[in-house]
Amino acid sequence: MEKKIPHIFRKDKGQIVIQGKVQLTDVEGNKIPHGEKFTLCGCTKSKKLPFCDGSHKLD
Repeated sequence: MEKKIPHIFRKDKGQIVIQGKVQLTDVEGNKIPHGEKFTLCGCTKSKKLPFCDGSHKLD
C-alpha cells in the first residue's frame, strides 16, 4: 500500500491549501475538525479562523 503524502501549498493572496490526511490542532492541542481538503487563512481577516472564508477578497 502506497503512503499518501499531504499536499500543502500557498495561494497568491495568502491562503494555505491542505489536501490529504493531516491532524489540525489549536495551540492547546485540541483537534480541529476538517475535511480531506481545506483552506487555512493566511491574512487573519477571516471570521472563521483558522479557516479561510474569503474575507481577503474585500481588499
